[in-house]
Amino acid sequence: MSAKSSQQEGPIAGFSNCHAGILSRFERLKRLPQLLADPADLPAARQFADGMVRFVRDAVFEHHAEEEEALFPAVARSAAPGDERQLVDSLIARLTREHRELEALWAGLEPAMKNFARGKTADIDTKAVDRLCRSYAEHAHFEERVWLPLSERILKPNDQAALGLTLHLRHALDKVVAHI
Repeated sequence: MSAKSSQQEGPIAGFSNCHAGILSRFERLKRLPQLLADPADLPAARQFADGMVRFVRDAVFEHHAEEEEALFPAVARSAAPGDERQLVDSLIARLTREHRELEALWAGLEPAMKNFARGKTADIDTKAVDRLCRSYAEHAHFEERVWLPLSERILKPNDQAALGLTLHLRHALDKVVAHI
């Protein structure tokens, strides 16, 4: 296995894969207004809304938590003192602020999405849907262009292995707790 292919399988690639999955789901969310416009599509729209509510809570918010609780601290610990550490700190502050902004955008949509999914009348703000989708895409693309390459450069192989183990244990613990 080449060094490049092993990097593609490491924890940084996992974050990138998460972005791809999230972006794919948000691309589908952008089509929700079209589904809402056609009464024949309402059952599919309700089912999609229900899945989206669970997806954002289970996948998007969890992805933000993993970045903030595992990736960001690992990169900050491994960054060289001085300019590199200042850059890392400023990027972490930006990305964390963007996470809260994205979560706030979702919080504005979630009640209507839940009501709609349950078959109740709900006015889903299609402009807010578009704003959320656009904002998430901008956020993920910035992480892909700037943050993840920087993280991969800063994190040495042992640091990446430790990060991978941390993420593995986090997921394993989630499964154990869910089982109990």
